[in-house]
Amino acid sequence: MGIKDLSKLVAEHAPGAIRESEMKNYFGRKVAIDASMALYQFMIAVRQEGDLLTNDAGEVTSHLLGLFHRTIRIIDNGIKPIWVFDGKPPELKAGVALTKRKERRDEAKEDLEEAKEVGTAEEVDKFTRRLVKITREHNDEAKKLLRLMGVPYMEAPSEAEAQCAALVKEGKVFATATEDMDALTFGSSVLLRHMTFSEAKKMPIQEIHLPKVLQGFGMTQDEFIDLCILLGCDYCESIRGIGPKKAFELIKKHSTLEEVLKNLDKKRYPVPEDWPYQQVRQLFQQPDVQSGRDLTFKWEQPDEEGLVQYLVQEKGFAEDRVRKNCQKLKKNKTGPVQGRMEDFFKVIPSEPTSSAKADKKAETAKQLANSKRKAPAGGSASKKTKGK
Repeated sequence: MGIKDLSKLVAEHAPGAIRESEMKNYFGRKVAIDASMALYQFMIAVRQEGDLLTNDAGEVTSHLLGLFHRTIRIIDNGIKPIWVFDGKPPELKAGVALTKRKERRDEAKEDLEEAKEVGTAEEVDKFTRRLVKITREHNDEAKKLLRLMGVPYMEAPSEAEAQCAALVKEGKVFATATEDMDALTFGSSVLLRHMTFSEAKKMPIQEIHLPKVLQGFGMTQDEFIDLCILLGCDYCESIRGIGPKKAFELIKKHSTLEEVLKNLDKKRYPVPEDWPYQQVRQLFQQPDVQSGRDLTFKWEQPDEEGLVQYLVQEKGFAEDRVRKNCQKLKKNKTGPVQGRMEDFFKVIPSEPTSSAKADKKAETAKQLANSKRKAPAGGSASKKTKGK
């Protein structure tokens, strides 16, 4: 879920923090990508006649097809991706978000059965998509594919978005690529949305800058974190009756959740019992991440025969397409890498123009003439002062 309605607030109060761009404009950049979010997207998007894509053995391959082609597209645009997988979820998330997720899945199962009997094909497809789940096996298969492609990945100690944000803060990568807005809450200075979308969607990359969000909101990072908790996140329940507008007003007025709760009408806005907002705040401020100082990422040559064995022989992909894409991958790995403009040039003071030089020379002569007229007879002003 990320942070509920945060994107709407950013668009309203800090539109200057958002810019749209094309993928090619990030050539030469290293980007940390939320793998778990992307795999879920691939499972939803890569389908055949409404069902997940499978091979002859009935094994799901939607996630592998999506990961293979999106990674090649990203690298083909000169970007160096680092895929980051979720680790163990925080206890707070296990207690709230995962429980809600199970409830939604149970509801979707019931709705799907009803839709199959009396609903439309669109309704069946909608509820089928809600039942999509990324398993440990899917993650392991994705990691194997990335190893064969020579693309680096890592498993976060806990949340992938938090680890991506840590890599951004430590200067290991330029940005976090995910659809979850809580990458900003974890402190990623740059968030890229839609990077793993299908090219057919023709969706521009949405680039969001955290410093400009804070400036537009008129908030510190700590106040922003409290706002995100109040809006609703994966780690605790929200306060019933408080929407995005009210949440924004309350943090602007009171700055902290402690002050908000002191001044809140509890009858009108009932606070959940034992609301763990302080633990959630600490989770955002000090997430469980691995320091980037201990990490080295390498982009290596793909193992073409290994890819053919895995994708063609085991997963049923077309061999000619796999080899063709593998050659494209090799070309991007061995070809000269074009640097970014700022890597070649640095800003230096500009030389004054001829007219500027003439104006400065005339001004200097004028000042000299004035000083001579003011100086007393028999010596300069400096000499007279010296004789006192």
